[in-house]
Amino acid sequence: MKFNWIFKEGKEEQLKRFCVDLEYSLRPKITRFLLERVENECNGDFSNFHFDVNMISKRITLSDKTPAKYLRLIEADFDVEISHNCC
Repeated sequence: MKFNWIFKEGKEEQLKRFCVDLEYSLRPKITRFLLERVENECNGDFSNFHFDVNMISKRITLSDKTPAKYLRLIEADFDVEISHNCC
């Protein structure tokens, strides 16, 4: 599972710390979400899942780097359960 952080220019140390804390809170939530939906399809290996965390819009989205076969399985539920409740 990989996170791509999207910032405005001029990242500040306080913002970096916030992102670390946010990632630690997102990982268990996203892991549970993936376990419930795609654990069998990917044998519990979530390394192919990529997420964009946009600190400007305060949303987390599925990255295009995530294989399409997994995107199709989770995109509708992800938007409702994770993306809108992100930041």
